[in-house]
Amino acid sequence: MPLRLVVGVQYSDAALAVYIKIAALALRREGCTARVETLAEYLDMSKSSVERALRQLTRPDQVDGVTEVITTRRTKRGGQGDSAHRIVRQAEDDELFVWLPARAAIALPPRLLRLYALITYAQTRRQPLAYSDMGGVLVHQGGRSAGEPLGDRQIARLVEELAATGWATVREREGLQGRHAYEAHLRPLHAVAASPDIHDGSGPDDHDGSLSEEDPRIDRLKTSAGGSGGIRRRRLQEVARGPVDNPPSDTFRTARGQGPSGAKGGSSGDGSGPSLSARAWSVLEPVRHLLDGIRPFVLRRIEAEISTQLAAGTGARRITERLQRRYATTTTVRDGGRWILGAGLPRHGCGLRECEDGVLWHTGQTCQVCLDIALCAPAPAAEENQPPPAPEPAAPVPVPPPPPLPAGAAAPELTRVQRLALRETATPDSVRAAITAYGPAAAGRIYGLQRVAQELNRLDGYGPEEAPDAH
Repeated sequence: MPLRLVVGVQYSDAALAVYIKIAALALRREGCTARVETLAEYLDMSKSSVERALRQLTRPDQVDGVTEVITTRRTKRGGQGDSAHRIVRQAEDDELFVWLPARAAIALPPRLLRLYALITYAQTRRQPLAYSDMGGVLVHQGGRSAGEPLGDRQIARLVEELAATGWATVREREGLQGRHAYEAHLRPLHAVAASPDIHDGSGPDDHDGSLSEEDPRIDRLKTSAGGSGGIRRRRLQEVARGPVDNPPSDTFRTARGQGPSGAKGGSSGDGSGPSLSARAWSVLEPVRHLLDGIRPFVLRRIEAEISTQLAAGTGARRITERLQRRYATTTTVRDGGRWILGAGLPRHGCGLRECEDGVLWHTGQTCQVCLDIALCAPAPAAEENQPPPAPEPAAPVPVPPPPPLPAGAAAPELTRVQRLALRETATPDSVRAAITAYGPAAAGRIYGLQRVAQELNRLDGYGPEEAPDAH
């Protein structure tokens, strides 16, 4: 959708919904061939509202002269009229636009649809939004205040209504400079009944619209013979009063009673014992084998926990996939009921309802709130991060020197370790004793030639400074 449609006050709120539906139908090869009556039925709007929106879209804009929807009238060979052919104009290369899901035009009222489009564009451009910014786009559509911006209280009420539909999430005071942060979703987080637009009345208006026949090649069949839209049909529906008895089928009774006969608290195969409801049994599909022999008290707690989560807006598919994912990462389950209540059913994550174990359920992206919490967590102490010190190498065990031998004796065969130990503890007297006992050559092999040469020079009468170099 072009941004000029979102922020342009010359276009009504209904024009946005009509444009989205036409753009979606125009993606077909033959383009959009639905009549005004059919478009009104799709969008839960009156035919006169759709006609006024089409006049704004098919005529040159009074501001810049741009025509958003190109309409071509068609006539059959016999002269009988056919439904008009409509397509949307091709956007310019440098034009700002925003992608919106087509289902939003059906699920949201026109006023909330415009607010949703504005939040989606601001989220894409990473621009902060304030109530004053929204009020400049959402203006009064009629009356004495037509064209004037909405007040902060009216904007706050619309934001609250949009958040209640599940199409957007409001994070209070988490934006720039204490503003609210808004997150638009491609699909609603929970099922909400769409509210029809009844501001222009619910009945068909014979003064607007085309008198040509309907093109049957549309994306769905009409559900009423009169084709006056779905609003009146919903009002005429009658709801059955009084209690309705829907006993569980034999399949559920037999499967829920598959525990061993006589087990403590197990449900019996005839359905006389405690049993789960059909929706709880469907949710527990990945872990049904863990229900064998569970006590009635635990079964009732499982039923109550599932009912509480479903009533809070958590979908059954989400709970089922949560159980399947956690059971796949569990090695051993000793107590099935205890595992379902303590590990399988509880939701893990931050305060956001759509957060599921640190991942946004509807998009599969990493939850930014959980990521911020992890980044803001205090770092552990420095000494805890340091690796343990490496053990010091053990000191070599000193090797005792061999006992002195008489003069002329043969030098002992020493290992390298023994020679190093002797050289570290050698004194001038021990070197001279080795020279006298073993001779200069053998003493040189034990204490080193340089040490032996120094002692030989001293024995010959040279001083330490006058001693010649030993080679």
